[in-house]
Amino acid sequence: MKITAFVPIRSGSKSIPDKNIKKFFGKPLVYHVLSALQNSVEVNEIVLATDSDEYAKIASNFGFNKLKIYKRLPENAQDTSSTESVMLEYIYQENISDDEFFLLAQATSPFTTSEDIDNAVRQLINSGKDSLLSCVRTKRFFWKQNGTPINYDYKNRPRRQDFEGIFIENGAFYINKVSSIKRNKNRLSGAISIYEMPEYTALELDEPEDWDIGEIIMTKIYRKNLSKIPQIKVVLSDVDGVLTDAGMYYSEKGDELKKFCTYDGMGFNMLKDKGFKVGIITMEDMELNRRRAQKLKLDFDFHGIKNKLETVENLCKELNITLVNIAYIGDDINDFDLLCKVGVAACPKNAVQKIKTIPGIIHLSKAGGEGAFREFTELLLIK
Repeated sequence: MKITAFVPIRSGSKSIPDKNIKKFFGKPLVYHVLSALQNSVEVNEIVLATDSDEYAKIASNFGFNKLKIYKRLPENAQDTSSTESVMLEYIYQENISDDEFFLLAQATSPFTTSEDIDNAVRQLINSGKDSLLSCVRTKRFFWKQNGTPINYDYKNRPRRQDFEGIFIENGAFYINKVSSIKRNKNRLSGAISIYEMPEYTALELDEPEDWDIGEIIMTKIYRKNLSKIPQIKVVLSDVDGVLTDAGMYYSEKGDELKKFCTYDGMGFNMLKDKGFKVGIITMEDMELNRRRAQKLKLDFDFHGIKNKLETVENLCKELNITLVNIAYIGDDINDFDLLCKVGVAACPKNAVQKIKTIPGIIHLSKAGGEGAFREFTELLLIK
């Protein structure tokens, strides 16, 4: 069963000019939802429907291998154009199969995660219902303009903890079968399932004030995800695919060469300056890696290690700490067991899918050899 994620953006935003590519938390706004979809296990393909060549070029440079660009027609990129109009345009133009699931995701909802996407898809399939939308639960009391309450009896005002609340759309995503979208010309139809998301995801970035609030929320989310950082004593990294681009380069004489990133080297120094112990752990046993470790003056360098988890467990015993006190960044299946056990786990953009699905792992925006470890460093040093 194929699931296509569809993200419509256009260049004619009035309240926030070029909002879809405006930097939000260090990345173009559209990056955040595309990243969540890229890291989703359930999504097979991502379609970015845009009227802008500039937007298309920026998105293409994200390096997401699931992403394809669709140039939407001008008549469906106007202020008055409905989202359904461009959805149907794409479905008919590309002759999308009626049996496919179509997931509409909004760039103005940057708080959507890959876990939300995957859980929602599974919920819809298991529910046996026809379509799904994301909502948040609010426990606010609503009134009509004529003075009539909508969702409670003011004569018997409930306590907040006893009030079930009411669901409101957060605009993050909608899922439906292509056949149903064509038949009903609507993103939703039939029996509808509600996927509940955190209340803060109700914020959509449509106005300048939303942007400021969104930055604050995103900062809090990052800090919450990194709440275990105060416990971290040791920061370890894999080598190939993290500190390098995983490429194998050979000289004319047959010597193997590797490309390391100087920004990562500075990252190790930044951590040491803040009192962290740092090191590398790699399956390979190469003099090249040893020389790099010596140059960086690392506290630990483990080479030729087949069982990384066992090696780090022994290190913990030696230092009288636990795995909770370890932060580790890895990219491949030989890192899986260790990443599942440490206090803070991270992976570069180029990590294999199995690693990306580890619960709670931090998905970095940079690939191995391009400053992924430095990005991890900066997150660890957030105050």
